[in-house]
Amino acid sequence: MAYQNKTPIGSQAEYSSIVEMPSHLSIEVAAEQVASDFYGASRFSGKGKWRRFIPDGANSQSGYIGLLGDTAAVVGDWRDSQCLVMLVDDADDDITRTEKRQKARLEAQRQRDQWEAERIAKQAETAKQARQWWACAKPADTSHPYLVKKQLRPYGLRQRGNALLVPLYVEGRLINLERIFPDGAKRPMPGGRVKGAASLIGRIAGAHRVLVSEGWATGAALYASTGCPVVVARNAANLEPVARRLRQRLPEDVTITIAADDDRFTDGNPGMTKARIAALAIGGKLLTPAFCDRCTSCTDFADVALCRKGAV
Repeated sequence: MAYQNKTPIGSQAEYSSIVEMPSHLSIEVAAEQVASDFYGASRFSGKGKWRRFIPDGANSQSGYIGLLGDTAAVVGDWRDSQCLVMLVDDADDDITRTEKRQKARLEAQRQRDQWEAERIAKQAETAKQARQWWACAKPADTSHPYLVKKQLRPYGLRQRGNALLVPLYVEGRLINLERIFPDGAKRPMPGGRVKGAASLIGRIAGAHRVLVSEGWATGAALYASTGCPVVVARNAANLEPVARRLRQRLPEDVTITIAADDDRFTDGNPGMTKARIAALAIGGKLLTPAFCDRCTSCTDFADVALCRKGAV
């Protein structure tokens, strides 16, 4: 697809990047094409004026499409401040085109500000509900199928119904809960904040070394084997923001080690890639799982712990 006035996503001005599409395309088709070409989107969810997608390198639907009418849309990623303003137009008149661009920019700014306000309000509402759920939840049952399968203690987890609750904090404040179901499915509370949020296993006070892991099970296995406190970032993409925040808060003499998942069976090995980036970002250390010869499916420290027990 050839674009007119194609500007890199890294443009200094948030709304100066204009992408013009042929007028024979519907606004929905054109917006999805732009999301695919600029952000690597392949699957979309949502209906009406608001749609979401997973950009390249993301683990969540941080990409968005906002329809601003029949001829304009905004396409972007909530992880950064940049977005593309898209026009479906074949106008030849420079004055008309300039006017349409300016109108689209202003509408994109207004719409994104509105969406951002709604998103923040939803996050606050979810955080309030998370704190209510956490306060009313009982201590996790040690016979929960997930804990039994992983051969792990609950380490302070709580339980609501059949779901384990992993508390997610930002600056010491509970803002979300990750629910782990008996089949191992993991889901945060919808609409809640995830980026930069983390859970803690053990106590950081007085520690000389702190580990940062992706998943809770990996963190629990590391804590069981090392006794070091573990900060659980929940996913690979969250390792860097969590590690940066941790480095800012801890004394310089406390070593931070990023414990990587080795996604050796996944293209690009996102676990190792993101862990290296996080370690480099804070000048920290990198710890990788060592697999035994018979290990044909293990990818993280929790798997390794089970393998050594002969459970996998």
